[in-house]
Amino acid sequence: MTSLAVPSSSAAAASAASVAASTTAPTSSSSGSGSASSLTQADFLQLLTAQLKYQSPTNPADPTQMASEFAAISTVEGINGLNTKLSALSTSTGASQMAQASALVGKQVAVNGDSLLAGSSGTAEGAFNLAGGTASTAVTIINPDGSIADTLNLGALSAGQQSFSWNGGVAGTNYTYSVTAADSSNAVVSVTPYSVYTVQGVNVSGGTPTLNVAGTSATLPVSSVQTVLGAPS
Repeated sequence: MTSLAVPSSSAAAASAASVAASTTAPTSSSSGSGSASSLTQADFLQLLTAQLKYQSPTNPADPTQMASEFAAISTVEGINGLNTKLSALSTSTGASQMAQASALVGKQVAVNGDSLLAGSSGTAEGAFNLAGGTASTAVTIINPDGSIADTLNLGALSAGQQSFSWNGGVAGTNYTYSVTAADSSNAVVSVTPYSVYTVQGVNVSGGTPTLNVAGTSATLPVSSVQTVLGAPS
C-alpha cells in the first residue's frame, strides 16, 4: 500500500522561508535593501498567508499575535499616506506663498516700524494706523543724529490707516518719525507707526519666500506686511 508522506515541521518552515524569499526578492532588487520598511501591505499579506499555510498543526499561530501584526501594518500604511498628503500640502502652500510674494514686486508695503527712507528725489513715504478719530495729528521727523528735521501738521483724521509724504529729505538717508494725536477732548489717540518700503524682488534662498526691499539689505517676511500702499509715486 502506498503511504502518504506528511511534511515535517522543518520542511514546512523551509517552504515558508522559500515563499518569503520569493515574495521579498523583487522588493530587494528594486531598493537594494531587504529591510522590512520596503514591504508593502500586499507583501505582508502574502507572507502571512504562507505562515498560516505552513504552520504546525500542533502549534498553530497565536491569533493575538496575528492581530498585532495586522494593526502594525495598518499603522505603517496610515503614516505613509499621511506623509504623502503633508508633502503635497507643503508644495501647494509654497507655491501660494511664492505667488503672493511675486504680486508685491514694484509696490510699496508697510510693516511695523518707524523708519522713513528718502528716495532719489528726497521724498519719503510714511504710514500709520489710528485707534480712533483725531482733532489734531502731527508727525515729527527725526534726523539720523537725533535732531528734529521737520514737523508735519496733518490736522483732523479719521480712525484707521493713514499715510503721509515728506519731501525734505536727502536721497538715500534713513530717518525716523513719531506721531502725536489727540481727539476733540484732547485725549491721546493711540498710534501704530509703519515703515514703508518698495519691494524690488523676491528672495527664495530660505525655506519660504521673502521680500527684497529698497533701502535695506535685510529681507522682509511676507507675513510681516501690514498693508499694501500700491506703486510708489
